[in-house]
Amino acid sequence: PRADRASMEAFYGAAGDETNLTNLVPPYPMFYDGLRIKTLRCHVKVAASLLRVLTAIGQSYSQTRGILEEAEDYGGCFNFRNKRGGTSLSIHSWGAAIDLDADDNTFRDHWPMQADMPLEIMECFAREGWLSAGAFWGYDAMHFQATR
Repeated sequence: PRADRASMEAFYGAAGDETNLTNLVPPYPMFYDGLRIKTLRCHVKVAASLLRVLTAIGQSYSQTRGILEEAEDYGGCFNFRNKRGGTSLSIHSWGAAIDLDADDNTFRDHWPMQADMPLEIMECFAREGWLSAGAFWGYDAMHFQATR
């Protein structure tokens, strides 16, 4: 769907509706604030796609520390909230977005000048139709969303 609220609600249902969420077991170790996560929560409609993305990253880059370490640092998926600094809902409010390596790819860091999200990770998401904020907007390279 488009990223506007009406399109999101038509496709994903009500924002914040946790009955639309499912738990996804990451196919490789992921860590939040230094602690390994067992599952992440995302919308049921993106779960299979997100699992394919993460599996592709894990399989393709398991021997490439510089790439995999960016994908191991989990920053969140479902989070019912407004966009940072805004008044409209974040795509995270539907569980249709994920953040990776927020420490090195902050919201304000321009990609690829300051942010260091590898293009290879962005390409894995793009192959599944996910939008990469760093590639499309030039900042917020930690953020990937299942919208057009």
